[in-house]
Amino acid sequence: MKSFNTRLAGRVECPGGGQVWVDGKYLYIAHMDSPLGTSVHDVSDPSSPKMLSTLVIPEGWHSHKVRVANDIMIVNHERTRKDAVDFGGGLGIYDVSNPSKPRELCKWRTVGSGVHRFTFDGRYAYISPTVDGYVGNIVMILDLKNPEKPEEVGRWWIPGQWEAGGEDYPWRGFPAPRCHHPIRKGDRLYVSYWHHGMFILDISDMSKPKLVSSRQTSPTFPHPTHTCLPIPFKLKGRDVMVVADEDVLKIRPAAPSFAWIYDITDETNPLSISTFQVPGLDPDGAPQPAMTGCHQPSDRLFAGESTLIPFAWFAQGLRVVDIKDPFAPREVAFYLPDPPQGQERVTSNDVTVDDRGLVYLVDRNGGVDIVELDIR
Repeated sequence: MKSFNTRLAGRVECPGGGQVWVDGKYLYIAHMDSPLGTSVHDVSDPSSPKMLSTLVIPEGWHSHKVRVANDIMIVNHERTRKDAVDFGGGLGIYDVSNPSKPRELCKWRTVGSGVHRFTFDGRYAYISPTVDGYVGNIVMILDLKNPEKPEEVGRWWIPGQWEAGGEDYPWRGFPAPRCHHPIRKGDRLYVSYWHHGMFILDISDMSKPKLVSSRQTSPTFPHPTHTCLPIPFKLKGRDVMVVADEDVLKIRPAAPSFAWIYDITDETNPLSISTFQVPGLDPDGAPQPAMTGCHQPSDRLFAGESTLIPFAWFAQGLRVVDIKDPFAPREVAFYLPDPPQGQERVTSNDVTVDDRGLVYLVDRNGGVDIVELDIR
């Protein structure tokens, strides 16, 4: 273990996870591999977490994403094998007013592989499903006013994805379009779309999302766009968005992926103003193995107008980046755990924070580290 301006406050020993989320005093872990789907832990004392409940999922599927708000938990159902049992992709929706006994309210179903990542604000879910008649994953908004009967209120896709609508498909030989996940700020959705880049959508009318602007860095930069995180306050008088490229499925051998900062003050013309790479990780631009570089930032920020952004940086663990000066982001803390048993290196897959300022870092091969910052 290596650290700088951090200390370990606690740890959950568990199978690997794809995402973590904290609601109140409860930690929700979405696991990578069946049969374990989701586990719930009491972290009121972070030094002594207590498991409260688990959900399972059939072989050939996983449920590696989770969000909780207003006592409603949403988990994804995504197929991982072509020969999977007939379980069905979509979302599992649960009442977790008693986290020790999650109660299923419904399963929202879609065709194909299901739903990958999503966000949830307590009323609307902004999701990335595969849908009948479309190529790849698209943007969809679900209304969970009645969580037992979710209703689609809007969808959006890149022109060319709607195969059933007769749209010409222009990307043969290039990775298929894939909405990774949308993040809402006000009446905008900030959407990562894998190798097809990023999109800002106007959802003032949710039934008819409209394109505001887009940027695509691939294939010049060979990594897919994973997260588009709008910062909810101005920095140096500018509106800013943090964009993370994920260090997987590169379209050619390449150096590790990194994060971008965009000035979106003029949202019709997003402008890259800086980048951040873990110091020393890319000494010469030479290709390195996948899952060495960036994965994603926490899409929940610290309380107040904190400019500290926690990142899960795959083989580099937790990296905390201060973007107070968005033109010159700098690392101010890190926590690099020991590799899980049987692994040569860590694979830090997701990170989130709680109301106490604690940081939760999950490894896709095992364990959640609860980390406290010590930045003076």
